[in-house]
Amino acid sequence: MVQGLKDKFEQVFGEREEMRYYFSPGRINLIGEHIDYNGGVVFPAAITLGTFAAVSPREDKQVNLYSGNFASVGVVSFDVADLGRKEDEPWTVYAKGVMDVYQKAGYPVDKGFDGYIEGNIPNGSGLSSSASLEVLIGLILADLNRFSITGAQNALLAQKAENEYVGVNCGIMDQFAIAMGKEAKALMLNTDTLDYTYADCDLGAYQILIMNTNKRRELADSKYNERRAECDAALGLLKQVVDIAHLCDLTVDKFDEVKHVLTEENLLKRTRHAVTENARVKAAVAALSVNDLIGFGALLNASHDSLRTDYEVTGMELDAIVDGARSLAGVLGARMTGAGFGGCAIALVHEDALETVKNQVAIMYEKAVGYLPDFYVASIGDGAKKIQEV
Repeated sequence: MVQGLKDKFEQVFGEREEMRYYFSPGRINLIGEHIDYNGGVVFPAAITLGTFAAVSPREDKQVNLYSGNFASVGVVSFDVADLGRKEDEPWTVYAKGVMDVYQKAGYPVDKGFDGYIEGNIPNGSGLSSSASLEVLIGLILADLNRFSITGAQNALLAQKAENEYVGVNCGIMDQFAIAMGKEAKALMLNTDTLDYTYADCDLGAYQILIMNTNKRRELADSKYNERRAECDAALGLLKQVVDIAHLCDLTVDKFDEVKHVLTEENLLKRTRHAVTENARVKAAVAALSVNDLIGFGALLNASHDSLRTDYEVTGMELDAIVDGARSLAGVLGARMTGAGFGGCAIALVHEDALETVKNQVAIMYEKAVGYLPDFYVASIGDGAKKIQEV
């Protein structure tokens, strides 16, 4: 991989004496969707798909970036002293945003570099390609500018860049899982306190099948910010009758007691999803801890049903691919993962049934929506890191 990155870098920028290499993964969220901005507990994991970078430091303050995924854009150049957002900013908006927030946070981001960046996360798939890039840039900045930063700090600054520079009001889960991931471990993360524990993710003879609907979901253009606003509105009403800071501070029983103040149906449904999903995460972690894969699969199904009915973020494509998988032998459960409105779903599938499930889901999905999905078997891997130099 490193030699391939070096070769591609040199095709764009020519040979360099000093080269450095980095990797930042994508993520899947096993369960706990749309609650990372509601103070909930989530259960994501880093995966072995991700974003790679080959970087050479410069003596000046110019940054030259090229993406193998957006080759038609060519090299994008800017100065670390001028990180203002341009109206027609391409993919580099994420990189510039991270540099901007690091500078404003007082970090010495003053060294330019040439960078070749390429990822194998499908764009728009909901596997967090943008967060992967943001965390990657933070890692590069710390290394080139010789300052120390923890994975948690990198995640928080990456989230800040997406919120304030890019303009997407995302929660912390994606960046945190990407920065802090560990091989064969999932993260149980309290998104309010940022307390976290690693949990073994031993699925025995079952594997996580990622099912890409191939319907792109553009987070900034979706109803994501609308859902956040609805949750904020519901929280404001609930605070009149109960002392909470976040929707997920409510237990299911307490929600039943106070839900009468949510007279608007949409606000009631959004809150019910947040509260019940938070409970499902805790139940899922407990189920995995005793190898109750049947119980874990049932919780995946319940999560998708709630996202479909109460949060209304699935859509025809995700519902078709999840329903198709659920109908087949060897599948213990399936749900959308990510923000929704397209992108990917995951299914817990017995290894002996993988090929049959992929073939049968593809047939059913194409019949329902008119085109084929893609499939990947997810391996849970390490978080963002510098990789071997050559």
